[in-house]
Amino acid sequence: MIRLDDLSLFVRAAALGSFSQAAREVNLLPGQASAAIGRLERELDIRLFARSTRSLRLTDEGKRYLPFAQDALQALRDGVDGMRGENAPLTGTLQVAAPSDFGRNVLLPWITEFRRAHPGIDIQLLVSDQVADVFRDPVDIALRYGQIDDASYIALPVAPHNRRVLVASPDYLDRHGRPPTLAALADHACLAYRLRGRVYDRWCFALPEGEQVVPVKGALVSDDADVVRRWAVMGEGIAYKSWLDVGGDVAQGRLEVVLPNVPGEATPLSLVCPHRKQFSPAVKLLHALLKERCAPLLERLDTV
Repeated sequence: MIRLDDLSLFVRAAALGSFSQAAREVNLLPGQASAAIGRLERELDIRLFARSTRSLRLTDEGKRYLPFAQDALQALRDGVDGMRGENAPLTGTLQVAAPSDFGRNVLLPWITEFRRAHPGIDIQLLVSDQVADVFRDPVDIALRYGQIDDASYIALPVAPHNRRVLVASPDYLDRHGRPPTLAALADHACLAYRLRGRVYDRWCFALPEGEQVVPVKGALVSDDADVVRRWAVMGEGIAYKSWLDVGGDVAQGRLEVVLPNVPGEATPLSLVCPHRKQFSPAVKLLHALLKERCAPLLERLDTV
């Protein structure tokens, strides 16, 4: 008889390409995970993985069996949700990945409030600017900035009208003046962001006559968006940030919007997961909460 734990290990090992990583997620030794996969292969009488000392990949039979295993596990989760009913307390673990700045400074209190309202849920909040792979990484949902064009994902809008704005501290603007045009950014210290080795020092703006790309330069670069925001608050230069990340700083006077009449790049925020079946009651409630909380923040954007 097929064991559910073995089936779950197979699905995670296929996603991660590693028995040892799949084992660590459930506090098993790599040898125990390998034994579980071997047991499943004997039950099915097929070879699921082609193993070597350097790689692990699905066989053709494994590729054909994988969607059935995923559907079987999801059907069991759906059955549990159905038995609980719509008004039953939420339980289980919800793993959420979020960008660093938004996750620490905006999302954190909302997640804490959500957990207090639903004490049966365990929440794992993974905060990083490295884009989570919802197929491979141990996350249920991810919050992402930007257009989601990959058809393999399901994306629900959270803040569809969010955009970037140029911001600097009052102290910086007092010392260096305000740039009167986008071209004048060349004469200012601009705070750049780096992701996957690439420095984002060409800032895009959605002007009425079309997109304009402005090269910028500065002595400070970080791969953490929250660090870039903090440098801006400290008066170290001009940053080009998502409004959701800096709207609170603007409201409190720590930052000011520079060139407010210049429309910044669209930066919608979406909730992403691999397929619609993963929109559990907990995910649906969290999505509704995030949309509700982001809406008034975006209303302020129309006034700057």
